[in-house]
Amino acid sequence: MKPVKYIGLVLLLITVLLSCQKKINDDLSFVNNAASPEELSVLFEITQDNTGVVTITPNGNGVAQYDVYYGHGGNTPVLVLPGKNTTHVYPEGVYTVKIVARSVTGKVTEVTKPLTVSFKAPENLAATVTIDPVNNFKVNVTASALYETNFRVFFGDIPNEPGLVFLEGQTPSHTYAAVGNYTVKVIAYSGGAATTTYTTTITITDPILLPISFESLTVNYTFTDFGGGVATKINNPHMNGINTSAKVGKLVKNAPEVWGGSFITLGNPIDFSSNKVFRMKVYSPRVGAKVLLKTENLTNGGISFEKEVITTVANTWEDLAFDFRTINTANSYQKIVLIFDLGISGDGSANFTWLFDDIRLVNQMPVSLLSLPVSFDQAGINYEVVDFGNNLTADASDPVNASNKVKKTTKPGGAEVWAGTTIGAGFTSPIPFTATKTQMSVRVYSPTAGLRIRLKVEDRTNNTRSVETEAMTQAVNTWETLIFDFANQSSGTAPINLSYTYNMASIFFDFGNAGTGKVFYWDDITFLPVNTTPNYLALPLDFQSTTYSYPFVDFGGGNATVVNNPSASGINTSSKVAKMVKNTGEVYGGSFIELVNSINFASSRTFKVKVFSPRIGAKVLLKVENASNGGINFEKEVTTTTANAWEELTFDFNAINIGNSYQKIVLIFDLGTMGDGSSNYTYYFDDIRLN
Repeated sequence: MKPVKYIGLVLLLITVLLSCQKKINDDLSFVNNAASPEELSVLFEITQDNTGVVTITPNGNGVAQYDVYYGHGGNTPVLVLPGKNTTHVYPEGVYTVKIVARSVTGKVTEVTKPLTVSFKAPENLAATVTIDPVNNFKVNVTASALYETNFRVFFGDIPNEPGLVFLEGQTPSHTYAAVGNYTVKVIAYSGGAATTTYTTTITITDPILLPISFESLTVNYTFTDFGGGVATKINNPHMNGINTSAKVGKLVKNAPEVWGGSFITLGNPIDFSSNKVFRMKVYSPRVGAKVLLKTENLTNGGISFEKEVITTVANTWEDLAFDFRTINTANSYQKIVLIFDLGISGDGSANFTWLFDDIRLVNQMPVSLLSLPVSFDQAGINYEVVDFGNNLTADASDPVNASNKVKKTTKPGGAEVWAGTTIGAGFTSPIPFTATKTQMSVRVYSPTAGLRIRLKVEDRTNNTRSVETEAMTQAVNTWETLIFDFANQSSGTAPINLSYTYNMASIFFDFGNAGTGKVFYWDDITFLPVNTTPNYLALPLDFQSTTYSYPFVDFGGGNATVVNNPSASGINTSSKVAKMVKNTGEVYGGSFIELVNSINFASSRTFKVKVFSPRIGAKVLLKVENASNGGINFEKEVTTTTANAWEELTFDFNAINIGNSYQKIVLIFDLGTMGDGSSNYTYYFDDIRLN
């Protein structure tokens, strides 16, 4: 090694010497005679926070500089001057650190030292495993620790479970498929081999909650019997009438006590904040049997409330109501007690055997049968309604005319998409539907236009016999009369069956959407003796409405709009028609429009459409499709026979599968030919209807 390489250090030394001596001495032989670095050592300081940061301090005599080789992250050394140090971040492991010391003359001495970097186990691991307040089968996990890099949780219900990695501050969740005891393990990792583990056993149960239907496969319906009463869950021996469920409760009253019965304990206290009327279906061996329903505090039987009602039919399911509207809601009630024929000792026979089912809370007592039309104005009539799905309905005054009595329904946050309201207990006589009279109307005051309102009618003794249809609001904060045509049922529901008895109705506001607090007023439920054109998108389509739009959906270059009739003459003198321009794009360019309800093909399967074509021989394809599955469709194509004049085309749909439902009407002109947007590819159409 040539000493010239270190000339900078030599000059520095000479400068120091000159500053200390007045006499100049130019003898530099001592530089060449300098000894090699001696007594080399190295000090490692490892931080104790599992970051892997190591401070390396080399030491030695006669050293001008050090080259430090970390033994990790490459072979390039780091220069360190005497008295200084360097830091490096290491993963956990064992490394060889090399120190090369150089003198001012370039003489070299080196030493290697082993470096062991090990992370300590995380400390103060704190983990929580809690059952979700909404879903009893779901657990939520959180964890924190010192010196941790991350966590992994094992929920204990899957063989060879890989675990779920998460960081501090995150809350992983898991939903179990079944009830049971599960060992949940949370491992805190240090970034190396050291770990700390937390384990706990979580018990997943499906608590008994209202409503009690006895249908759950995971709920343990445990009864506590007393005084000779014996309650069990059994298969429903009488699946008919208002109760076709598979499972029910059975209570046999044996001797000796006149108060013999049974109780069931709920998983949570009963919530009486909104609903305070119990309903329970009962199958009694005789008329006049007394049925007592009582609620009690979990630990103090002295805190209780009870009501007793009398059965009115024998060997038939009936729905009994127990009025708890005067209960003290400041108390907590968690037990439901049932006693049949209080005051009489049972003998265990069929005469002392009852079935019960569907114990639930509603917000109103049973209501009387009503006569159509229902106006909510007549004195002496009980107009109470029954809400479900968390709807809230109350008596109200007309927001426009305070003297008019109406119903006010709020669909609050948390209300189900199917939340609705049943109108009374039903009607005194069946709704007189016929093949040509299939409509009802309801006056509605809606906060928003374009909302779907569903009306369902059913047999009040057999809810499997029902038909549903929808209308759509067109006005905002204004009364409008919505027409519900049951010949055109809602998508996915059964069509009207004129052999059935329909004597109960329910209304669903903003159907299909969860509650957001919208408020609706409604009044005047009426059967229409003459069918009229509904005030929403339905057949026939004549494009004359001024209250709602015709929302065409274009595709492939087609463009459909509603325009003034360019030739109000001949067979079509209406003021408004639809116009289709076929532009450049696809040979199948066209447009479709979706109706509110399914098309009714029960009485007719022949479409009629008035068409104004620019030429003879233009092809017109009419197609119907299912709203959610375009693969369910049927189409027919006919050819125009006149030019620049209205003609009525006929489309034979007799071969259509009426077992399917169709809500979309698709129109394509000149299928197979590319349009150019000119007048030669401009068509008008009107009065789309089933003949």
